[in-house]
Amino acid sequence: MKKLLFLLFISTQIFGQDTLQISKKDLEARIEGQNLSVKLANDEVNAAKASLLETRAMYLPNVTASYTGISTNNPLMAFGSKLNQERITMMDFDPAKLNNPDNIFNFATKLEVQQPIFNKDAVYRKKAGEVQVDVLKIKAERTKEYLQFDLNKAYLQLQMAYKVVNVLEKARQTTLANKKVIDNYYKNGMIQKSEVLYMEVRVSEIESQIQYAKSNVRNTSDYLYFLLNEDSNNKVLKPQDEFSYQENIVEENPQLNVNRKDLQAYEKSLEAYHYLIKSSEAKFLPKLNAFGSFELHDNKPYQFNANGYLVGLQLSWNIFDGLKAKSEQEKYRADLSKAQTEIQQYQKQNQLELNKSYRQVLDADRKVSLTKLSWEQSGEAYRIRKNRYGQGLEKSSDLLSAETQMSQKELEYQQAIFEYNSALEYYKFLK
Repeated sequence: MKKLLFLLFISTQIFGQDTLQISKKDLEARIEGQNLSVKLANDEVNAAKASLLETRAMYLPNVTASYTGISTNNPLMAFGSKLNQERITMMDFDPAKLNNPDNIFNFATKLEVQQPIFNKDAVYRKKAGEVQVDVLKIKAERTKEYLQFDLNKAYLQLQMAYKVVNVLEKARQTTLANKKVIDNYYKNGMIQKSEVLYMEVRVSEIESQIQYAKSNVRNTSDYLYFLLNEDSNNKVLKPQDEFSYQENIVEENPQLNVNRKDLQAYEKSLEAYHYLIKSSEAKFLPKLNAFGSFELHDNKPYQFNANGYLVGLQLSWNIFDGLKAKSEQEKYRADLSKAQTEIQQYQKQNQLELNKSYRQVLDADRKVSLTKLSWEQSGEAYRIRKNRYGQGLEKSSDLLSAETQMSQKELEYQQAIFEYNSALEYYKFLK
């Protein structure tokens, strides 16, 4: 695809697959034009626009043409058809012929035009349709905002997945270095076989964890390809941006932004109900329409020896329709009341969610500080035990336990950063 030319990719081999390095900025540049959710939202807008075109019938004429052939001996139809053909003579007024006419053929070409002039109910229906298009446009914008949030979250997951792989590979290197020392001690008869086995178990555990972490990298990469609406084809994405702690930007006692797109869409949708109510009320207003026709008649096919036209205006009132319009008004008013209640409920639910998200950010922030301290302390404890082990003052199981704890604490610290960044992204989306 030509769109891919502007991207900066560095290809290597990892896990037996091509690894493509990409930044979040590059993903943002591609995703909006390719994501299926955005396409669906835009299709809904286009469908609403297409439906709105139907309202052009309120001011555009309706034109029909027809060609009809009949054969009749009905007294009224026969006389009328002959009159339309302009073939009436004095002999046709003979009562015997009027009452018992001969069979007659009539071939008519007719062009009819109906022109709406004033139909207020149609005007309000059109306005309701225009509001619906605006609502769907706003919803499409919110879909893009959610897509941005989903992209940020997925990119964080990809960063975290690679960070876990790096931490585990570093732990493997540390474990293998310790294993080499323990193997030498065992060869020299300084330690028991059980201590060597403990270390081998630890190596197997790390290898299993690394394999699981690599699978998680692929899963997260596949999801990003899904968001891009692309086939991974044995390709794995790798983030160029550094996985790091984001700045805390939350404010105390957060309030929902009234300009948030989904809230705007809800408020905008109320206008459509008001117009629908007005449309039902306007059904009792007079309607003014023009009509006209031009006809060609003959007693032979495809002959047009006689013609005539008709034009007129029609002013009509719907005096009583069996309370149909009144029922429509009540239904639309009930729908309006329901929509207003749903908006209040939606706003309160989202305010609760925003408050919850705010507290999650604060809790995650504190967790980052605590896990960082624990990681640093476990690292110092491992350093002390390693020095004591070198002096023969510690068992290999104690060294292994300290190394395992240090690795776990580092993973907990990285996980805490991920949870904090994810909570912050969700807070920004809700805000």
